[in-house]
Amino acid sequence: MAVRASSELVIDAPPAAILDAIADVEAVTSWSTLHKDAEVLDRYADGRPHHVKATVKIMGISDREILEYHWGDDWVVWDAAQTFQQRCQHGEYNLTAVGEDKTRVRFDLILDLAAPYPEFLVRRAKKQVLDVALENLRERVMRPGAAVRRT
Repeated sequence: MAVRASSELVIDAPPAAILDAIADVEAVTSWSTLHKDAEVLDRYADGRPHHVKATVKIMGISDREILEYHWGDDWVVWDAAQTFQQRCQHGEYNLTAVGEDKTRVRFDLILDLAAPYPEFLVRRAKKQVLDVALENLRERVMRPGAAVRRT
């Protein structure tokens, strides 16, 4: 059962600051209520995460994922192979500068669920995921002292 979710918003920050916040995987549990843990397994030469092991919990259902990230100047995508709850997952953030200090952030997620779920639960889960992926990310980026550094 494939599930698609997407939304966008504008964040008062340049694209690089938003990508840095996303790349700070070790801090994701501080702003994403869906992530119970996240660990970078390896990194690209520029310090951005390549493979990440994460535990997520949505609507009371937990899942362990190994995510493979790919980065661009104004985008990030990730894919996960089969997990207990999913056949596969593809997610992406696409960023478009709006003026000097604002960025339109589009988030897209496609999940192929391993089992059928009631439509009302899927709708609630999609809303929760979109809120975390965009609103919580905005709060993380806008938080005073939220500057992150690549290692």
